[in-house]
Amino acid sequence: MKPRVLFLCTGNSCRSQIAEGLLRHMAGDRFDVLSAGTEPVPVSEDAIDTMAEVGIDISGHESKAVRPFLGQHFGYVITVCDRAVERCPIFPGAVKRLEWNFADPAVVSDGPARKRAFREVRDQIAERIREFVSSTP
Repeated sequence: MKPRVLFLCTGNSCRSQIAEGLLRHMAGDRFDVLSAGTEPVPVSEDAIDTMAEVGIDISGHESKAVRPFLGQHFGYVITVCDRAVERCPIFPGAVKRLEWNFADPAVVSDGPARKRAFREVRDQIAERIREFVSSTP
């Protein structure tokens, strides 16, 4: 059975969705990958577009609340923002918890700076996931 990985964020609209898409793309054969949010909102079109730029389609992803996952078994619960750490300080059922904090690109106003912010966060998450995949048996 593949280890389950849950990426946890506040809104489950961009950073956790990007992380879910990247890990599925890089090592979906090794991990069962999910994401959720403490206060879910719809998946960001900017996140979908940013991932499409690197050939990963997350347009079918849906934002999910964390509550239904509480108590389920996960090999890894990875928070991708400090607010998720604050709102969900313990996660029953998690074997290992990792805290990765990435800036929220959704707070950047529209235009070229916003697109740049989404790309930077995507690339930072990709690097962390490459490290995770290479160091996880």
